[in-house]
Amino acid sequence: MSYLLDLLQGAGLAAANGIRPFLPAVLAGLLASANVGLDYDGTSFEFLENPIFLGLLTALAIGAVAARKGLETERGSLALGAAGIALGVLSAAGSLDDRSSTWWPGIPVGLLCAALAFVVARSLLTRVRARLDDDAAGALPAYAEVAALVTAGLSILFPPLALVALGLLVRLQLGGRRREGEKYAGLRILR
Repeated sequence: MSYLLDLLQGAGLAAANGIRPFLPAVLAGLLASANVGLDYDGTSFEFLENPIFLGLLTALAIGAVAARKGLETERGSLALGAAGIALGVLSAAGSLDDRSSTWWPGIPVGLLCAALAFVVARSLLTRVRARLDDDAAGALPAYAEVAALVTAGLSILFPPLALVALGLLVRLQLGGRRREGEKYAGLRILR
């Protein structure tokens, strides 16, 4: 049962990193250094709670805020996604390595969950950004950061809630695909 909870915790952390990469990893590292919910000490992933690594991630998070416009491009979005997927894999594997020597299942779980979250978040933010003016669209990254932090925090403290987060991501993805076919359905009323 403990292994399953660690796997769920890793899946939730990976999903949070897929939404936005840096701050969820910082939160996980800070909680791990305080031994709250997880602990990377004595594992192969001990660097995830190293103050230098956490400082680097914090600097990258600040840089991402400063380079917001550049990250809204195709190339910038993919770079952010790659960072999120890499951190998601590390977080999921580290979560398993905390209490078990069999950490390798965290690699595919982290990869899948972070990739799913990245695809869903990118699609959702693109659709919403197209409907908003520039000022309102500028706040979208902040909302994504908050969603990622909440997902990470809840997954660390209450690992089964990762299932809820993953279920919401799947629902958002399926709902977005369904709505693509209904794009102009409302225009029939104008006849």
